[in-house]
Amino acid sequence: RSLMPPATSMGLNAQDLADLAAFLSNAKTKQPQFGPPIQLFNGNNLNGWSFHLPDGVDPATVWSAKDGVMRCNGRPAGYIYTDKEYTDFELTLQWRGNPKTGPGNSGVLLRVQEPHKVWPRSIEAQLQSGNAGDFWNIDKFPMEVDANRTNGRHTAKLLPSNEKPLGEWNEYKILVHDDLVTLTINGELQNTATWCARWPGPIALQSEGAVIEFRNIVLRPIGKD
Repeated sequence: RSLMPPATSMGLNAQDLADLAAFLSNAKTKQPQFGPPIQLFNGNNLNGWSFHLPDGVDPATVWSAKDGVMRCNGRPAGYIYTDKEYTDFELTLQWRGNPKTGPGNSGVLLRVQEPHKVWPRSIEAQLQSGNAGDFWNIDKFPMEVDANRTNGRHTAKLLPSNEKPLGEWNEYKILVHDDLVTLTINGELQNTATWCARWPGPIALQSEGAVIEFRNIVLRPIGKD
């Protein structure tokens, strides 16, 4: 006889148990159903994006677009974020640092929550040079990660860095599906988080002290996103 308390003592009925069993058996194996791809960056201007920067700062002095490339000067600290909110999606983008200014820092913020601030509650897919593929948990975002690779809010990537030399283009593929988030760098899976809060929110790119460029920012929505 089981020593576990009955489901009724936790306020669960038969349908609740059936729903829970279905979730546990299907959540990790369910294949995402992608919608048509969405170009988040049109290559010519920053239409569709908003900015969080210190008061009085002209966004044009930090962020710019030309010839298919979005450029961030890195100062002051802040971010650019999509006008629309997204919950479940696959995001691919390419990025590169600048060899003239040296290694630096940035990140992709997922399921960003208000209030906008430095830094907002979100899941950060790290873009610091040499550490792309790490997770940072910002402002206690609900998520589970591998405790063996985690120190405080930081979860190190699974494999050694596979970034290309500074100045060459890298590719990030980020899957955000139900409670699961995976980070793939240049074709190699580098990190996984589970039980992530399924909150809709914008996607943001950080200005964090270094010149960084982005291109080919494409989102494939999953479900109704």
